[in-house]
Amino acid sequence: MPDFVAVTDSDETNEYDEYLNNAQGVDRPSQVIRIEGEGYSKTDGEGFEIADHYQGLDGTAVITPDAGSISWNVNVDQPGLYNVRIHYYPIEGKSSSIEREFAINQEVPFKGAEIILLNRLWGNRDAEIKRDDRGNDLRPRQVEKPAWQLAPFTDNEGNYDEPYLFKFGKGTQTLSLTALREPMAIDYIELYQEKTLKSYAETKSGYEAEGIGASNDQYLLVQAEDAVLKSAPTLFPISDRSDAAVVPQDDAKIRINTIGGVNWKLPGQWIEWEVDVKQDGLYQIALKRKQDQLRGVYATRSLTIDGEYPFNEMKRLRFDFDRQWQMDLLGGDEPYLFHLTKGKHLIRMTVTMGDFAPLVRTIQSSVLQLNEMYRKILIITSNTPDPYRDYQLEKRIPEMVDVFKKQAETIQSVADYLEEATGEVSDKVAVLHTMVRQLEAMAKEPETVAKRLGSFKINIGALGTWLLTVREQPLTLDYLVVSSPNMKLPKANAAFIDTSKHELGSFVASYTQDYDSIGNTGKSEQSVDVWITTGRDQAQVLKGLIDDSFTPETNISVHLKLVPGNVLLPATLAGEGPDVAMQIGEDVPVNYAMRKAAADLSGFADFKDVASQFRDSAMEPYKYKGGVYALPEQQTFPMLFYRKDILKELNLEVPKTWQDVYNMIAVLQKHNMSFWLPVEDPTKSQVGVPNAIFSMLLYQHGGAFYRDDGKQSGLDSDTSMEMFKKWTQFYTNYKFPLIADFPNRFRVGEMPIGIADYTTYNMLTVTAPEIKGLWDFTMVPGTEMEDGTVNHAVASHTTSVMMLENANDKQAAWEFMKWWTSKETQLAYGREMEGLLGESARYPTANIEALEELPWPIKDYKNLASQWQWVQGIPQVPGGYFTGRHLDNAFRKVVNAGENPREALSDYILYINDEISLKRKEFKLSN
Repeated sequence: MPDFVAVTDSDETNEYDEYLNNAQGVDRPSQVIRIEGEGYSKTDGEGFEIADHYQGLDGTAVITPDAGSISWNVNVDQPGLYNVRIHYYPIEGKSSSIEREFAINQEVPFKGAEIILLNRLWGNRDAEIKRDDRGNDLRPRQVEKPAWQLAPFTDNEGNYDEPYLFKFGKGTQTLSLTALREPMAIDYIELYQEKTLKSYAETKSGYEAEGIGASNDQYLLVQAEDAVLKSAPTLFPISDRSDAAVVPQDDAKIRINTIGGVNWKLPGQWIEWEVDVKQDGLYQIALKRKQDQLRGVYATRSLTIDGEYPFNEMKRLRFDFDRQWQMDLLGGDEPYLFHLTKGKHLIRMTVTMGDFAPLVRTIQSSVLQLNEMYRKILIITSNTPDPYRDYQLEKRIPEMVDVFKKQAETIQSVADYLEEATGEVSDKVAVLHTMVRQLEAMAKEPETVAKRLGSFKINIGALGTWLLTVREQPLTLDYLVVSSPNMKLPKANAAFIDTSKHELGSFVASYTQDYDSIGNTGKSEQSVDVWITTGRDQAQVLKGLIDDSFTPETNISVHLKLVPGNVLLPATLAGEGPDVAMQIGEDVPVNYAMRKAAADLSGFADFKDVASQFRDSAMEPYKYKGGVYALPEQQTFPMLFYRKDILKELNLEVPKTWQDVYNMIAVLQKHNMSFWLPVEDPTKSQVGVPNAIFSMLLYQHGGAFYRDDGKQSGLDSDTSMEMFKKWTQFYTNYKFPLIADFPNRFRVGEMPIGIADYTTYNMLTVTAPEIKGLWDFTMVPGTEMEDGTVNHAVASHTTSVMMLENANDKQAAWEFMKWWTSKETQLAYGREMEGLLGESARYPTANIEALEELPWPIKDYKNLASQWQWVQGIPQVPGGYFTGRHLDNAFRKVVNAGENPREALSDYILYINDEISLKRKEFKLSN
C-alpha cells in the first residue's frame, strides 16, 4: 500500500511536522547520552528526594511527586536530533497514567511534548478466575503491578508511529520535566537513536546465515484472558458467548474467555502474554481474533517480543472487519517465522494507528481550519443568517474560497486512500464525501454559503466524530498459538451441530438462570437487601467490592438487586421494599420521611463522624424536622468552561465577576458568539431543582429559597426579586439562547464560554479530541462584595443512599451505608468505574477525601476544590417541588410573554406558598 502524504497547512495539529521540517539536514548522532535522575540541577516544589536501591533498583533514583518540576543539565558534544527515553517506576498514586511536560532550555519544543504519557502496569489480582455461588465467572479485579520500565517519549494520541525526535544544540542543555499527574521515581533519562529495523526478508536471510532452523512438533496455546500485564485497568478479561468454539464456553453460565473488545481500542494501549518455549528454533504465531466493529476500516496492532520488534512488518499488523471469529496466522500463506530461544518470552500487542495516523492528522488539521473559517463566517452572518441576503462573503473573507477548494482536495485524498486501502465504500468514507461535496459547492457558489451554514456546522461536527471513530480500533482475542511451522492450527468457528447445541442450551438457560441478583447471594446471620437503579456494570463493581471487603469485615451478607428506578415507591407501599436504596434522587428521602417511610440516621451513635466526610451543602437536602434521612453519594455543581484559543483571539480574559461577564458579552455578540447559561426544564427532571444560574445569583447575594423554617417561600424578598430580574435579563436584554447543545457548540467555537455541571469535563475530554489542550475550566463568575472580596457561591445537586423505615436490621443497614459512603469504598468504586468505562465515567463522589484521590490532574482538581468550598445545598421542604417548577413558569412568562419580572414571580410565589401550606397541613405540621 502506498504511503499517504498529508496535505495540511502549518497549525497546531502538525506542529511536530513543522518542527521536523525545520530540522531537516540536522545530524542524528549515534552516541547515547545518559542523565542520572539523582544528578538533577534544580527542583521547583516540595517532595523531591533521592532514594538508594528504590524498589529493587541497583543504584540511586530520584522520587518526583505529582506536582512541581525537576531539571537536569546535560553536556551535548554532538548536537542533532535525538530520541529520548526514561527509566522510571510508577509510585502509587491515583491509579491513572503518569503525565509530564517536557521542556528543553525552559521551552516546550512542540505541542505534543506538553503531555508525555507514561503507563502504569496492571494485571489480574487473583491467579485464578473466581466464581460466584451460582457458578458464574466473576470478572477479575485489576490491580497495579508496578515495576521499573524503560519507555520512549511518544505521541500520546497515537498520531505518530515513531518516538518523538528532539533537537539538541551543542554545549550545556537543560532538560525539565513538570508533573501534571501522578508521582514517579526516575532512575535515568537517555538521549539515543531508535534502531532501524530490518525487513522480514532480511531477517529471514539472517536466520539462514546463522543456521537457525524451524522447531519441531511444538504447540503452545495461550488463553488471551491469561494476559500477565496490561497498560490500563480497562483491559480486563471479558465474556463472549457468540460462538460455541470460544474457549472456555458454557451454555448456561457466564465464562470469562476473551480479552480486548471495545475496551482495547485506543492508541498506546497494550496487552502482554508470557509463553514458555521448550525448544530453540523458529516458530509461527497465530491469533484467534474477532474484529466486528470497524466496517470500512481495519484495526492495527504492533507486536513486540521481549520489548523488541522482531522485524519491520510487526509495527503494523492489520485486522480486517469480519463478524465471525478468524484464525489469523501472522504472515498469511507464507507465515512469518520468529526466532525464540528456550525459556520464557513476553509477547506484547499494542494498539497503533498505523497507516491511519497521517489520515487522522490531516482530518484533524482540516477540522481546525474549517472551524476557524466557520467562526469567520459566523461573525458576519450570525448563526441564523438571512437566506435572501447576499453577504458577499467571498469579498469580506478573501481566503474563504481557496480554503474550501484546498480542504475539499485534502479530504477527497483521504477518502480515496481509504477506499483503495479497504476495497470498499463504507459509512466511514461517506462522511468525507459529504463534506467534500459541500465544500466544492460552496467554493463554486460562494453566495450560497450563508444558507448552507447550518449543514456546514453539522458536517464539521461529523468530521470530529469521524476522528473519534477512526482512532478507536477494537479487537477481541480468544487465544494465541505459538507453534512449529508443521503443526496444524485449530478452526476458528464451531461446527453446525455444536453451534445448534450451544444456541439451544443458551435458550433454555434464559428461563432457568437468575439474572437479577448480582454476584454471590451470600448466606450470613445478618443480611441487608440493597436495591441499585443504575446499570449492570455499576452493580457488578459494587458487588465485587462488597464481596472483597464489606462481607468479610462485618460478616453481613448483602442481597444486591438491579431494579428500575420507578419500582421503589410501589414496592415500599406494598411492604416489599429493600432495606437500603441507592442512587436515589435529591427529593426522595425527605418526601419518604414526611410519610414515615425513611429511617432517621441521626440517631446512630457515630452519625456525626460519618457526616463529617461530606460538606454541609451535600447533607442539606436530607435534613427534615431535626433528623437526617440519607447520606450523599454524588455531588455535582457548576463550573465555568472556556476556550483558551478563542478568548485569546478576541483579547478577552476569563471573567472573575458578573461585571466581567457583562463586559465580555458585547465582544462575543459582535463576533456572533454567545455565552451559555443553562436553562433546564424542571418538569423533565426527577427532582425539579431550581435553576442553577438563579440559585447562583441568589446565594451570591445572601438570599434563601425558604424562610420561617421552611414554612414559606423566601423568593418574595427584595434580593430574590432583584436576582430574578437579573437572571431573566440575560435572555430578554442580552438575547442569550434558551436551548443549545453546549458541548457541541463549545467544540465548534460558537459558544466559547459557558457555565455547566462539572461532569461536562468528562464528556469533553472523551468526545472532543480535536480541541484537547484548547479549553479549560475554572470557578464560576462571582459577585463582588462591599469589602472587595468575591462571592462564588453555587448550588449543588446530589444523589443519595437511603435506609427505609421498615428495614429488618437497621444496624446492619447502617453498617452497609457507612461502608459504602466511606472514603476507601467511594475511591475504590470510582477507580473501578473509570477502569471499566474510561475517563467519561469519572465518579463525582460527595466524599471530600475520596474526590481528592480520584485521578484528576492536579491543576483541574485545585479548580474543583476551590469552587467546592463555595457550594451550598438547597433544602427540601414539604411542597418544595413547586419551587423549581413555578420558578421556571415565572421565567418563561417573562422571557416568552414579556411580563414584568416582579409581577410574574409574585404571582407564582402564591402557588408555591399554597402548596407548602397544603403539604404542612396534610402531614400535620405546625404553621
